[in-house]
Amino acid sequence: MRPMQWLGRALLLPALLFAAFTSPAQPRPGECPQPRFTGKAPDEYYLRKSPLETPDEKTGARLYTGSGNDGSCAICHGKRGDGKGALSKLYDPPPRNFACAMTVIGVPDGQLFWIIRFGSPGTGMPPHPQLSENDVWQLVAYLRTLAK
Repeated sequence: MRPMQWLGRALLLPALLFAAFTSPAQPRPGECPQPRFTGKAPDEYYLRKSPLETPDEKTGARLYTGSGNDGSCAICHGKRGDGKGALSKLYDPPPRNFACAMTVIGVPDGQLFWIIRFGSPGTGMPPHPQLSENDVWQLVAYLRTLAK
């Protein structure tokens, strides 16, 4: 083997190892698609369908963005649902990017309801037991409008 070939091969392994160990393990906020971390909801929730015949997008938007004095989904997930809220960089894994259609397509209503109601262990997603069932369903419907 010629000296230059040997040197090239000798430098390749450290470069590959450096790339492997310095690449972020999780996607940055807003990336699409993102890996899932929340397990499947219990069947009693997972199999639920939204009871809303016509969701009220204004109510969903108000709940999502908050009133300014209370917590909101947007503070972490971003006003447009892109996962780039003011607090998004504080969490690993990062908040969900709802603007990414793959985030909600194929996810049953009941699974989204369960995550909003009970949170997602091992992530920054807190439970929201203070929301009425109707409010949670309004949020589920609103999240689907954010997907593009």
